Amino acid sequence: MGIIGWIIIGGLAGWIASKIMNTDAQQGIILNIVVGIIGGLLGGFLLGVFGVDTKGSGIIISFITALVGACILLFIVKAVTKRA
Repeated sequence: MGIIGWIIIGGLAGWIASKIMNTDAQQGIILNIVVGIIGGLLGGFLLGVFGVDTKGSGIIISFITALVGACILLFIVKAVTKRA
């Protein structure tokens, strides 16, 4: 998957995570993409820590990894900034 695919996956994961975490009104499309991409990196790192290998596992697993990572990232940001 190319860079455009990762941007699309990241954007979708960031947008859905912002809906789940109730931060959608505070974010725009660019921040959703950034949150999704960083969430994918965070999710992949956390899975690696627990010994789960996601390389070559497909687009669905990549999307779920990015979504869970984005939710964790938004939770941490909300906890640090004390936003409700």
